[in-house]
Order: sequence, then structure tokens, then C-alpha cells
Amino acid sequence: MDHLFPGHPLSSSPAPPPITIASPPAPLITQHMVIVLAAMTCALLCVLGLNTTLHCVVRCTRRAISDPAGWVAARRLNAGLRQSDVLSLPITVFAAATTPGAGEGSSISPAAVVRCPICLSDLTDGDKMRVLPACGHGFHVWCIDKWLLSHRSCPTCRRRLSSPQKSTPPAIV
Repeated sequence: MDHLFPGHPLSSSPAPPPITIASPPAPLITQHMVIVLAAMTCALLCVLGLNTTLHCVVRCTRRAISDPAGWVAARRLNAGLRQSDVLSLPITVFAAATTPGAGEGSSISPAAVVRCPICLSDLTDGDKMRVLPACGHGFHVWCIDKWLLSHRSCPTCRRRLSSPQKSTPPAIV
């Protein structure tokens, strides 16, 4: 072909090499793999939750069937007080000056003594509170009433409270 077109610039030069564009390497983790892994993780967590729930149901059912009297007694023992028993507990009015252990020279700081452990707010002068007869711990009336309807113990020391016994008038002899 060189002899047909002498002096032509394209006739004597070799063909340029083809241009190749390198494609980027394939990613190790694709978006689809992330979605599949997330779905599998969620499924695993759901299965573990269901397994735990079923174990609890089976255990409680076995206990209720094998020892119904003991199960009922344990449930009653851990249940809260009756509303009439809760309302029969005395109500006092909080006064910071008469708080035991908060006086001068005391190693107990007044802030530690006047905090309601249930709602974590400070008791202020004039607040109505209940002091539990079993342990002497004090709480806001609303806080401890709600607690005692579902629990039979002091929220601070876990000392069990018993239902107040009906007092009988003394016999006249």
C-alpha cells in the first residue's frame, strides 16, 4: 500500500495502539450484600427474642401446672398492697429543719436526706410525704402510693411491708 500513495503521511506510519480504559475493580461488598446481611441480622434477633419468650412461657406454665398452690402463693407474696392498706399509711408534711440527720455537725448532707428516691426530686418544705413504718424511709405521697400498689417492699432497702392488721379495741375487764 505504500507504493500506491508515496508521501502520504498515513501510509508509512504504523497504526496507533487501541486505547483501553481500565474498569474499576469490583467492590468487595456491594449494596445488595449489605441489605442481605442486615435482613439476616434482624431475623436472627427476632428468632432469639421468640426463643427467650417461649422459654419463659414454658417455664411459667410448668411451674403453674406442677405446683399451683406454691405458684399462687409466690404471686400473692410479690404482689402489691391493697389500695386501702396503702391509703391507711400516715401522711406527714416535710419540714427541712426537722429532718433527722441533717442538722449541724452531721456527716450526712441535707441534699442526700431530702431526695425522693423514686422520682429523684428534692422534697421541699410543705411537701406531703409518707414515711414507711417498717424502715423509716420517706417518699412523696404520690410516688410511694403508686409503688406500693405494685410492690410490697420499700424501694430503697427492699424491706417487706406487711398489710396492717386490723386493730381490735382493748377488752374492758
